[in-house]
Amino acid sequence: MKYDELFALLRRRGVLWPSAEIYGGAQGLYDYGPLGAALKRRVEEAWAAWFLGLSPDYHRIEPAEILPEAVVRASGHLENFTDPEIVCEQCHAAFRADTILEKVRPEGVDGLTPTEIAEVVSTHQLRCPNCGSRALGVPRAFNMMFGVDFGVTGRERAYLQPETAQASYLSFARMWDVGRKALPLGIAVVGKAYRNEIAPRQVLFRMRAFTQAELQIFFDPAHFDLPFDRVRDESLPVLRVPRREAGEESPEWVRASELVAPGGLPEFYVYHLAHTYRFYRDVLKYPIDRIRLFEKSDAERAFYNRIQFDVEVQLDSLHGFKELGAVHYRGDYDLGRHSQGSGRDLSVTLTSGEKVLPHVLELTFGVDRNVWALADTHLSKDGERTVWRLPPYLAPVPVGVFPLMPKHHSEYALRLADDLERAGVAARFDDAGTIGKRYARMDEAGTPYCVTVDGQTLDGDARDTVTLRDRDSKAQERVRAADLAGRLGPTLRPPRPPRA
Repeated sequence: MKYDELFALLRRRGVLWPSAEIYGGAQGLYDYGPLGAALKRRVEEAWAAWFLGLSPDYHRIEPAEILPEAVVRASGHLENFTDPEIVCEQCHAAFRADTILEKVRPEGVDGLTPTEIAEVVSTHQLRCPNCGSRALGVPRAFNMMFGVDFGVTGRERAYLQPETAQASYLSFARMWDVGRKALPLGIAVVGKAYRNEIAPRQVLFRMRAFTQAELQIFFDPAHFDLPFDRVRDESLPVLRVPRREAGEESPEWVRASELVAPGGLPEFYVYHLAHTYRFYRDVLKYPIDRIRLFEKSDAERAFYNRIQFDVEVQLDSLHGFKELGAVHYRGDYDLGRHSQGSGRDLSVTLTSGEKVLPHVLELTFGVDRNVWALADTHLSKDGERTVWRLPPYLAPVPVGVFPLMPKHHSEYALRLADDLERAGVAARFDDAGTIGKRYARMDEAGTPYCVTVDGQTLDGDARDTVTLRDRDSKAQERVRAADLAGRLGPTLRPPRPPRA
């Protein structure tokens, strides 16, 4: 589905729309409607079930979203959290450098200096996207954090968190004290991050306020024992740096065991990379031929990373592969910087008596980006039908409950919807329009199951049975109303991985 068509459909169905829409919208800010908010919650729940399910020592916290200036100074964000900005000297519009260069350098500008970016602009005689002028200024670094006045005097400085990860590092010492005092220790956060994007674009992909789900795994680099045999034979679609430098854009399938061959990647990294791939393939159900694990080079990686693979999915609406998540090996950068900044030694003493400054493996996931990607990959036209083939446990409305004839069947249908809700199966009553129109609305909303109450439900040999319709096959069958929750409930629970 094309970008404009997809956005129009999501807006019409109340999935999302521009924030402050009646005032013309606010650039880089979007509101979620009922369907979008429900889908977003389901995605967050599926992420937590999978990644916290990797270990009983991985826990979720809910931190504050405002960081004192000392925190972002120690973390390096005051100095390094920048994007190159290009300003048109004719119309004074400002753009991200990768926006200006996207047609001649689709891989982005990571690793390029401002001088090198300026050379590309000059060589290709690029123009301002706003006014068409060639008077583009020299790129400069633009810090993307939102600063806020803090306290009643306004003299203190604080920042809206640019990523959720910092909260986990700040909470590590407390979590160590309240936990088992053992490594590995995982701290997860699902929350808002704020970035003053130079040029917000592509709806949910470049926003100024967005939701991240991140798991920070603190571990002893000398001893991180994992059941690697569980992923050893997993084939992963990786695009390594040498292959990219040779001009290839498609991934190659490589076994996990080959990635950790002598001189290769660490086992702990590949183990979590494989489980991350499985989440995108088996839980979110992205087609395997659309997923690639994109390795970043030394020059392209974020300043704190030693190893970085981005999870990218090919999206038709955005004309190519887009990053939806990543696996970062951050080493001891974070706890080391916060040890220096706070004056508190964040090393821990293990049961062996050894003192260790833990390293960090970060599994990061863009919630909003995946909401868009799930629409791009799972919404399709089937003749006259528009069907959103979401996995049942991600569906905003898992079950639609219809009275065939509202005048006669609504009382039973309403009671059935309430019974399903009490049994933990989210259901929506709908009596507007014909049954065909109700099915069409639910198909478009991604509802996997529709239940119809009719005359047979109230009378005769089929009393207390209903018609159960499957979204994807359109097959219908008679089912006892009392059996619905037990039958549908298991399909509405997101998968969990085998625990280590």
